[in-house]
Amino acid sequence: MTKLKAGLVGCGNISDIYLQNAGDFETFTITACADLDVDRAEEKARQYQLPKACTTTQLMEDPDLDFIINLTIPSAHADVALAALEAGKHVYGEKPLAATREEAEQMVEMAERKGLLLGNAPDTFLGGGIQTCRTLLDEGAIGRPVSASAFMMLPGHEHWHPDPAFYYQAGGGPMFDMGPYYLTALVSLLGPVARVTGSAKITHKERTIQSQPKRGQTIQVETPTQINGVLDFENGAVASIITSFDTWHHQLPHIEIYGTEGSMSVPDPNQFNGPVYVRKAKEPDWQEYPLTHGFITNSRGLGAAEFAHAIIHGETPRASGMMAAHVLDVMHGIQIASENERHYHVQFTCDQPKPLPPGLNKDNLSRLLYRERTPE
Repeated sequence: MTKLKAGLVGCGNISDIYLQNAGDFETFTITACADLDVDRAEEKARQYQLPKACTTTQLMEDPDLDFIINLTIPSAHADVALAALEAGKHVYGEKPLAATREEAEQMVEMAERKGLLLGNAPDTFLGGGIQTCRTLLDEGAIGRPVSASAFMMLPGHEHWHPDPAFYYQAGGGPMFDMGPYYLTALVSLLGPVARVTGSAKITHKERTIQSQPKRGQTIQVETPTQINGVLDFENGAVASIITSFDTWHHQLPHIEIYGTEGSMSVPDPNQFNGPVYVRKAKEPDWQEYPLTHGFITNSRGLGAAEFAHAIIHGETPRASGMMAAHVLDVMHGIQIASENERHYHVQFTCDQPKPLPPGLNKDNLSRLLYRERTPE
């Protein structure tokens, strides 16, 4: 079985789960890592027994690598991805795809011009929770989706993150930090968004860090921290979304979808598992549904594994660059709509990703995806 070689760029906190999980997948292995801090890259290489630690430039020039896993901070996503594409390598990145719509357009255009694949997190929508919801929706469990709601509301990362300043810079904020999970889940369940509107504001112009080691330092806030949006989907459904770093407490659901024949409670889109609940029109209570798919623990890297499968077989990955560009456009669009006091028509569109085959887990990923490609 073909197993691609990946090089990982960005050896921060998120790299650990990718490196831990890489051994679970048959389609790729991580053989090298790089970071602006070469010492940190060397430490990760020793910790996870990688053959090579190097500079980012050396990684891009490595002829043995098939694709790059880009785990840098959001403001560096585009520069690293464009360098990798220029070097002839496929790229799978962390969310968001880029900081700006213009950068995303450059990335998509270069990948298409060079015949390379572009993929992007989040891959949590490929987990058992969201995939079970997709199965139920496709089976008509709640009829035709009419509307949805999504809520990500908390008091801000300065209360716990060791270095939270970048969350309040351009490309940060609650929408760009957590919005990709919620919007990607909604697009995977309902299809692409046609237009958006909303309101966005900065509630506190300064934030004081409460966590160590920078407790007491002040952050200047440069991006909206309260964003309320309305999404009109191409299939006619309408959704409301709130993302906030200005909310101490709430009792709202992560995501709910309301259909002509019932309602669905969708699990946390930042996780891979359930529970999944459905309440049909005349039922007295919500019913929990068993998960139809595997990958219900922290399976970050699943998107990279499916991406590698897509490279091998010349297919479009489910966690595609086009969907990530679409989600980025939606996020920017809500803020543009707020500034201009009007609807924003989404410029980047995408196809709704195909559902994963039922029964998928780490032991049969390649086999079931291949069987899906070549049905008996």
